Amino acid sequence: MGNAYVIGHITVKDAGKWDAYRGAVPATLAPWGAELVFRGRNAAVLAGDHEHADVVVIRFPGREAIDGWHSSPAYQALIPLRRQAADVVLLAYDE
Repeated sequence: MGNAYVIGHITVKDAGKWDAYRGAVPATLAPWGAELVFRGRNAAVLAGDHEHADVVVIRFPGREAIDGWHSSPAYQALIPLRRQAADVVLLAYDE
């Protein structure tokens, strides 16, 4: 089985809360063998409609690790802060 990825499309609503959330996420990823691949800002929409300004890509060793991370108490505890900080769409992809 190959890697799996979480891609987040993000519109920040509160920069201070977003910084706090971003600072807390890495500790929730470590137990699942995940690593940050890319974090960036939208430069242009080349086709279609896309409302979010920022993106994050996180690689996991498999889909089971994504499910474990997302449902973990450590990450679940951050969701209220994430909702206050930004509008986020999280998608899971298999390689």
